[in-house]
Amino acid sequence: MKVSEIMSKDAVCINEHDSITHARQLMRDHYLRGLPVLNEEEKVIGILKDQDVLNIKATKSNVTVEGYIHECPLITPETDIADAAEYLLGSEIGRCPVAISNEDRGLAGILSNSDILANIAGDRKLEGTVAQIMTTDVITCKPHDNLTKIWSVLLESNFSGLPVVSEKGEPIGMVTRMDVIRSGFIRTSMSDNHATQPKDTTVVEKIISTPVYSVSPDTPIKDCLKKMLHYDVGRITVVDKNRIAGIVDRTDLMRTFVTGIDPAQ
Repeated sequence: MKVSEIMSKDAVCINEHDSITHARQLMRDHYLRGLPVLNEEEKVIGILKDQDVLNIKATKSNVTVEGYIHECPLITPETDIADAAEYLLGSEIGRCPVAISNEDRGLAGILSNSDILANIAGDRKLEGTVAQIMTTDVITCKPHDNLTKIWSVLLESNFSGLPVVSEKGEPIGMVTRMDVIRSGFIRTSMSDNHATQPKDTTVVEKIISTPVYSVSPDTPIKDCLKKMLHYDVGRITVVDKNRIAGIVDRTDLMRTFVTGIDPAQ
C-alpha cells in the first residue's frame, strides 16, 4: 500500500516566519498534534510539534516558527507505508508532511501514525498480547495536581499524555498535551517580567479526558489497536486488578509493526 492511499490531502500548514502563537492557535482550532512548515517558496522544510508549542509561555510573542522546526524524512505519495512507518518511528514524530515528489518539495498532504495504524490491523507482526509491548514505567497524576506540575512533566518527557488516578490509585482518566493546549493554560499571564512562572492555578480535573479507555495485559494487540482507533485516542491504559499495569500508545504499536515483538518479551 502506498502513502497516497491513506494520507490526508488538505493539510493545515504554517510558514516559517509566522509567529509561534499563531501556530498554537491553529493547533487548538483544528485539534492538531503537528503542523507542516513551509518556506516562502511554499516548499516543505519541516514539522512543528505540539511539544514545541508547550514551550512558549507568553500570551503574546514575537517568536517565530523558524526556531522550532524539526527536520522530517522525505515521504512522497509513492512511498510504501511500511517504509513510511519506519521513517516516522526513526524520526520520533507522529505526523510528517508528504512532498509531491523526490524533486518537488511542494506539499501534497500529511501522513500521521494514525493513518498507518488504521490500515495494518491484519499484519502478522501484531500477533501477540498487550503485555508484550506495553510500557510499564508509567508516570501518573492526580485530579488535584496543578497544571504547572503536569506542564513541566510533559515538557521534560517524551510522554504526550499521563493517566489520572484517584487517591486509591484507580485510573479515572487521561490528561494530554492537547488537553493542556486547548485549555488555554499556556496562554495565561505570567507572574514575572521574564515569563518563567505561570500564575494559573488550574488543576488536572478541569481538563481531564474521560472516560477511562483500558485493556488488560492479556488483550490481543490487534484488539487494543481496534479500540484505540474506535475511540480515536493516542494511548490506552493497561489495567490489572483495577490498578495500572502499563500503557500502550501509538508509538508502541508502530514499533511493533516495524520491528515485530522482541522474542524476550
